[in-house]
Amino acid sequence: MSEDVLDTIRDQIETNPIILYMKGSPAAPQCGFSAQTVQCLASCGERFAYVDVLAHPEIRANLPKYADWPTFPQLYVDGELVGGCDIVVEMYESGELQELVKKAAAAGEAS
Repeated sequence: MSEDVLDTIRDQIETNPIILYMKGSPAAPQCGFSAQTVQCLASCGERFAYVDVLAHPEIRANLPKYADWPTFPQLYVDGELVGGCDIVVEMYESGELQELVKKAAAAGEAS
């Protein structure tokens, strides 16, 4: 695992209060799981960063090792892995995701 790639991943997660590693982009998701996750996140009404793992194969290869999470998408909020599509959808349906995202966005704006 390349230290440079790990540093890049760590930097992305630390500098973005809300970041989604996904296949494709929010405007053009390249898999159903990424599309569902983007819908939930977008419905929260806050801006979020994203990384298209299809366009960055080195991140796609190393991120699962970084977080010990094998699949995409992967959502990070405040530097913590929230999870993948199923967890995000579940949290969205319970209202937990909206709270988490709004809090992270507010903290991000304040800093």
